[in-house]
Amino acid sequence: MKGLQTQPVLHCHKTMANPEPSPAPLEVNLEQVSSPSIPSAADPSVVDSSSNQSSRARQLLGMKGAQTGDTNIWKIRLQLMKPITWVPLVWGVICGAAASGHFTWTLEHVLMSVTCMLMSGPLLTGYTQTINDFYDRDLDAINEPYRPIPSGAISIPQVVTQILVLLAGGIGVAYGLDQWAGHEFPTLTILAIFGSFISYIYSAPPIKLKQNGWLGNFALGASYIALPWWAGQALFGSLSLRVMVVTLAYSLAGLGIAIINDFKAVEGDRELGLKSLPVVFGIQKAAWICVLMIDVFQIGMAIFLIGIHENLYAVILILLVIPQITFQDMYFLRDPVKNDVKYQASAQPFLVLGTLVAGLAIGHAGL
Repeated sequence: MKGLQTQPVLHCHKTMANPEPSPAPLEVNLEQVSSPSIPSAADPSVVDSSSNQSSRARQLLGMKGAQTGDTNIWKIRLQLMKPITWVPLVWGVICGAAASGHFTWTLEHVLMSVTCMLMSGPLLTGYTQTINDFYDRDLDAINEPYRPIPSGAISIPQVVTQILVLLAGGIGVAYGLDQWAGHEFPTLTILAIFGSFISYIYSAPPIKLKQNGWLGNFALGASYIALPWWAGQALFGSLSLRVMVVTLAYSLAGLGIAIINDFKAVEGDRELGLKSLPVVFGIQKAAWICVLMIDVFQIGMAIFLIGIHENLYAVILILLVIPQITFQDMYFLRDPVKNDVKYQASAQPFLVLGTLVAGLAIGHAGL
């Protein structure tokens, strides 16, 4: 209300031919009119409370802008596991189950799929994110100093223990799923071990795939799309070499998504000599590479679906690419550093739905 204090008095005049003396001006104190019991949107206490709640939520999800100073060890461990990153892996299992063509809405199949999601998401993705934070602690000290390790919120021995527990849990659950599904060959166990190895060489020296923008981002993209898809399809059906090749190609769209995460870390990557694509090509060229990878390989999957006579699914997939291109032009290409989060929130739901469409198509075709 402070903006109205320059005119605090409202004058009421009665106009007449022979005016009589005016009564005393009516003064209205606008600050008294507003009820002090109802906080306004501009109330600093409301803004601070909302900001604190948002920061706490970001901390638990492992997102940028998290609250610092929390000493609850389980919240810190959860932050290390970055729950926000579990979602693509959980969705990938759903797409793979759809692609198998044998998933049914029975209690057993639902429980099996949920267990597979537990393996792919909280356990093995949690392992991946924790080991990545472990080897990236120097980089995070520059880019994200609020992270648990550089902030000193958790000790190195505690982090190592978490890595080992999550790894053992993920491989153990994979073995249990193989037994549950009656597999003669332990497909899921092999996939879990392979995925864990890729996660290790992605983060750990001397290989450290993430030092190379192409290899590192493809490993990340394949981990988001191909690996959980393979797990879901192998759990309920058979996994052919043809489907593995097609989903690896489709994962090149995931490579484009992975590049988006590099824009927020350009300064730290330059300082530590990491060859991310924004560092190698510059911000704008890397942004174009990113969106072309996302669009071209989704359209490539649509062409593949036409080739296996799943034309309706192909059309739906192309229709889901169109809004992504729109948001790329509106947000990402104009300022990839500023608008990366806004773009992902707007466009990625369409990419995610497209992945399910592709899975349903492959399941319908019986590949």
